[in-house]
Amino acid sequence: MFFRKSGGASWLIVFLGNPGREYENTRHNAGFLAADAMEKRLGVRINKLKFRSLTALVKVGGEGVLLLKPQTYMNLSGQAAGEAARFYKIPPERVIVISDETALPLGRIRVRRSGSAGGHNGLKDVIAALGTEDFPRIRLGVGGKPHEDYDMRDWVLSRFAGKDAETIADAADRAAEAALCYIEKGPDEAMNRYNQK
Repeated sequence: MFFRKSGGASWLIVFLGNPGREYENTRHNAGFLAADAMEKRLGVRINKLKFRSLTALVKVGGEGVLLLKPQTYMNLSGQAAGEAARFYKIPPERVIVISDETALPLGRIRVRRSGSAGGHNGLKDVIAALGTEDFPRIRLGVGGKPHEDYDMRDWVLSRFAGKDAETIADAADRAAEAALCYIEKGPDEAMNRYNQK
């Protein structure tokens, strides 16, 4: 069903995160955890440097799909996503963005056809680069900060450990699966299947 493809891409999956060891396995890098899960699912490596990102070109359900891990840092993710979308002439409705979400409980995922940035700087930059909010996104719940006085930056840069690490690994795998479902079966099927409590 899945195999490497040489040639063009008609879909783009953008995994949001920050490059560098200091950000590995943090809440803000849930998108990169989904990229790791996608590599395992498809038997590929997202490691070709292009569009200021690590990339892999694959085929999913007969469609060429570019997997993209921007290396620009979170707040500039749109630079990479926009460049890749323009190069392949991929319309926004075929750019799936996978990111962390503090408003969702840990382990929940939410698939949407479009929506606002919801305060997420990576999504804000992608919206600015694509010129629209009308692109699909899959948000991985990383849980809200433990108490009101806790600094949000400290929270999203904290690492998963113990049971939380297992929960997010499972959610990251489901997010990768949801992105493939979105491409193969369409948005309604993906939302019905993965937006469960």
